[in-house]
Amino acid sequence: MLPVDALIWEHRSIERMILPMKKELSKMSEIKEVDSNFVDIVVDFIRTYADRCHHGKEEGILFRELAKKKLSDGHATMMRELIREHVYARTTTRNLEKAKESYVKGNSESLEDVWKFLNDLVEFYPKHIEKEDKRFFYPSMEYFTPQEQQAMLQEFWDFDRKLIHEKYTKALDEMERITSNQR
Repeated sequence: MLPVDALIWEHRSIERMILPMKKELSKMSEIKEVDSNFVDIVVDFIRTYADRCHHGKEEGILFRELAKKKLSDGHATMMRELIREHVYARTTTRNLEKAKESYVKGNSESLEDVWKFLNDLVEFYPKHIEKEDKRFFYPSMEYFTPQEQQAMLQEFWDFDRKLIHEKYTKALDEMERITSNQR
């Protein structure tokens, strides 16, 4: 197994989230309401799985190691584009959450913003995934020896193993912070 095979497998999970998001967009257009719980699930999924877990391995491991290699101009340019796209996804997710919070606080005009940012993510991820899967991932593996590929794959597994503890340690820290302010 190549390291990029693990990343491509994660793309299939991200793609699974797109269909429910499309359905929710259609529902929002019909009933003119935001399901804040649905948006919370989407935001958590994108932040934790798509960004922290998946993009975390891409940027923190694959791209880090590629930066040590003499990349072709085309691959170097595409890697920079992918990083900018990850920033776009983070910003859009943050804006989606802010729009949802505004809507929940009674600003009905935020419905359009929620719809826009959700739609932006629905349109973004399939194109981004296709670029990585079809044009970048496998060619990037040619820069690495089989031993380097296996070391990277092991680092991916180690990264995943630590992620759940990182997420819930932060949750515990936040709960302790909230409850300590209530005294």
